[in-house]
Amino acid sequence: MTETVLRSSPEKRRFNIDMRALSPFIALIVLMIAGALINPDFLTASNLLNVVTRSAFIAIIAVGATFVISSGGLDLSVGSMAALTAGLMILTLNSLGNADMSTLALGMLAAIAVSAACGLANGLIITFGRIEPFIVTLGTMGIYRSLVIWLAAGGTITMRNSDLRELYRPVYFGDIYGVPVPIIAFLVVAAIGALILYRTSFGRHVIALGSNEDVARYSGVPIWRVRTLTYIIQGICVGIAVLVYVPRLGSATPTTGLLWELQAITAVVIGGTALKGGVGRIWGTVVGAVILEVVANIMVLSNFVSEFLVGAVQGAIIIIAMLVQRSVHRGR
Repeated sequence: MTETVLRSSPEKRRFNIDMRALSPFIALIVLMIAGALINPDFLTASNLLNVVTRSAFIAIIAVGATFVISSGGLDLSVGSMAALTAGLMILTLNSLGNADMSTLALGMLAAIAVSAACGLANGLIITFGRIEPFIVTLGTMGIYRSLVIWLAAGGTITMRNSDLRELYRPVYFGDIYGVPVPIIAFLVVAAIGALILYRTSFGRHVIALGSNEDVARYSGVPIWRVRTLTYIIQGICVGIAVLVYVPRLGSATPTTGLLWELQAITAVVIGGTALKGGVGRIWGTVVGAVILEVVANIMVLSNFVSEFLVGAVQGAIIIIAMLVQRSVHRGR
C-alpha cells in the first residue's frame, strides 16, 4: 500500500497542470474559434495582424503592471501618465523643430524620462509616505490628467512638422519582414520582462514582496528599493507604449489613454497574475492583452453587442476573471 502511494505521488506531481497558467491560452483559442464562426473574415491575416498590433499599447503597459501587481501594488495612473508623456513628447518635438533622426531620438528620450519620473514619483510616495498604492495612484491619475488638459488648453497637442510625422510613421505603420513594428516592440518588452521576473534576483524579490512583505523584509529583501523599482518599470513601459502610440495619430488629447489602466489590469488578471501579489505571469499578461482586443474585434465584426459597449464588456471580464481566480484559490 505504501509503495503504491509513493509511486503515485511523483506521477501526480508530474501531471499537476497549473490551470491558471494555461487558462488564458485556452480562452484565446476558444475566442479564435468563436470569432471564425461569427465572421469568416476574422481569421484573415490582415485582421489578425491588425488585432495584435492594436493590442501592443496595452500589452506593453501590462508587462509593467505585472511587476507592480506581482509585488502587491497597483497603479491606476497609467492612462493619465501615457497622456502626459505623449503631450510632453510632442511639445518637445515641436520645440526642436527639425525633421531628422536626432530630433526624433531626443523626443523619444524625453518621453521615457517623463514616464520614468512619473513612475518614480508614484513609487517614492507609496514607499516613504506609507500610503496605499490605490490612494496614491488615484491622486496622481488626477494630477497627470489635469496637467495634460492644462498643456493642451483643453484642446489637442499636435505634431506641427509634417516631415517629422512622416519620418515617425514607420514606428507604428511600418514592419520588419512583414511583422508590424508594434508587435515586435511588445514581444521584445515581454521577453525582457520575463527574463527579469523569472531569471534575476530582483524578480525573485518582487514575488517575495508580493507573497509576504514581512517575511521578505526579514529575509533581507530591500523593500523600498524593490517596490520603487516596480513603479519605475511601470513608468518606462508606459513610455515605450507612448513611443509606439504617438505616430498612429500624431497628437495627444485630454482623453488619450482613457481607461488604459482598466485594460492593463484586466490583461494582467486574465493572464493569471494574482491581484493580491505573489504570482506573476508575463506571457499570460501578453495573451490577456490580445484577448481584450480579440473581444473588441469580435464585437465590431458581429451585431450581437454594440461596439460602444467595449468598456462595459472589459469591466465584466475583469470581474469574471477575479471570480475565477478566487474559486481556483479556494479549490486548492
